[in-house]
Amino acid sequence: MAGRETIRYPRAMTAWLKSLSTRPVTVALLIGLAAELLFAVRIGWPTHLFFDEVHYVPAAQNLLDLSEPRNIEHPLLGKELIALGMAIFGDDPYGWRLVPSLFGSATVVAGFAFVWLLTRRMRPAVIAALLLVLNQLLFIQARIAMLDVFLVAFLCWAMVLLLRAMHGPAKQVLWRWIAGSALLGLAVAVKWAAVPYVAFAGMAFIVLRIGEHWEVSPRGFGDSFAKALGAALAAKDHRRWPGLPTIRALLIMAAVSIPLYFLTFLPAFFYERDPMTLARLIPFQGEMYALQTQVLAHHTYQSDWWSWPLMIRPIWYFYELDDGAQRGVLLIGNPAIMWGGLVAVLACFWAGLRDGAAKPLAMALLWTASVAIFIVIPKSLGFYYYYYPSAIFLCFALALAFDHYEAGHRRYWAEWFLAVSFLLFLYFYPILSSMPLSDTMAFEKWTWFNSWR
Repeated sequence: MAGRETIRYPRAMTAWLKSLSTRPVTVALLIGLAAELLFAVRIGWPTHLFFDEVHYVPAAQNLLDLSEPRNIEHPLLGKELIALGMAIFGDDPYGWRLVPSLFGSATVVAGFAFVWLLTRRMRPAVIAALLLVLNQLLFIQARIAMLDVFLVAFLCWAMVLLLRAMHGPAKQVLWRWIAGSALLGLAVAVKWAAVPYVAFAGMAFIVLRIGEHWEVSPRGFGDSFAKALGAALAAKDHRRWPGLPTIRALLIMAAVSIPLYFLTFLPAFFYERDPMTLARLIPFQGEMYALQTQVLAHHTYQSDWWSWPLMIRPIWYFYELDDGAQRGVLLIGNPAIMWGGLVAVLACFWAGLRDGAAKPLAMALLWTASVAIFIVIPKSLGFYYYYYPSAIFLCFALALAFDHYEAGHRRYWAEWFLAVSFLLFLYFYPILSSMPLSDTMAFEKWTWFNSWR
């Protein structure tokens, strides 16, 4: 009997694994659960506020107390979510960081869903999700009470819902579009850095509608852009987002996202000191803009946008004695993913230009636009953590590049790349997770270049 049980177990396991290949929701949830377990382990270290937590956790505490405004240069939603964690789990490292970790895991699941919707294949979706887990920036941002993890989670899920709406069915298109628009509004309610992505969503929608006209027009690309744009705006029957006229869709996006953004300011109306008023709500946006664009003094870890893809100046979020040991947290990307991802972006551009592969091209353009934002944003200082959304999009570009160039072949490049990424993640793990280090000079093991110190 025992022998038969031993023989049957692998068969049952094999059958279960095969069944997962047709169950993307189950696979996505399993990867998300594994990611949350990874993010939550050792989340209580450092045992006190570190890096920008010193701004956002006190602001969240003020929201809980409804005492007075704090950290007013950013909207409220991210700090409200930190406050929610503190209300549920307590005013301690776990209360500060567990909700961000959940949003980090949600980003992993959204990455799986987004790539699966693009390709309708399990392998690239799993590769994208695993790369997200291993890219290191997500790991760190999911374990600190900052705003960026909320911003990116809302953006990624907005992308999922808007993409899900693209192909219907017609009865569900409107509600998926509304939900995606709401998530875009929530992303802006975390940080204004999401505003360009709302514009990107609208522009991508219009470009696809123009492409539809060129696809069905007898003259094809012979029609001028102006004529194609007019037709896209006027047409009522569409192959993508069926039953949703272009102008109506854009108006819905604005009508949903803008009021929802302002609704997140509701707690500010109940502050004991200096409460918000309806008369001040709109002018207050100008005050926020002035604070965000003010000229700031030189900072040790400041860096320029062009240096972020090259990972020239990562940031030591923390490096000091804590709980009886030397510990550190270095915001640094996984070198394989950060640098290999740049090759993937070029490969995606080449796939689009040479092979007419629209999806890899779209990922390359999304990454490029996410970096180019910082050429025009009026910020006096830049920091490597601004690259966090772009690092997420690099994982999508890698997954689509592997999917495109490995099509029809059993080369297993992606699996080898994941193995290298995993080994590098293990190598950097002690200074990603605030593990005890040997001494105060232990950082030298991981600082390959002087600019990493």
